[in-house]
Amino acid sequence: MADQITFDDFLKVDIRAGRVTRAEPFPEARKPAIKLWIDFGTEIGEKKTSAQITAHYTPEALVGRMVMAVVNFPPRQIGPFMSEVLTLGVADAEGGIVLLTPDHPVTPGERMQ
Repeated sequence: MADQITFDDFLKVDIRAGRVTRAEPFPEARKPAIKLWIDFGTEIGEKKTSAQITAHYTPEALVGRMVMAVVNFPPRQIGPFMSEVLTLGVADAEGGIVLLTPDHPVTPGERMQ
């Protein structure tokens, strides 16, 4: 388990729901990955990221899917691609990443409560 944090520390992490609008293979990445463009609604807009999620997802299957992401990390250069958000997932028994998604319809940009 990680070190304990305060509730105020937790509130600093801005986790939002977003809808994948575009997805492409990312062959230049060191580990297999997919480039994602995610719509977080009018307040935040569309942001891009890369995710090592190729064990369970194809680019075609991701378009239109809702995901959860941290939107207030600083941008990070990943090879030739600038990642602007961190898409959230957990590893399965084989180490493949499974995306965290809302299980009911939500509006893109809604903040995790």
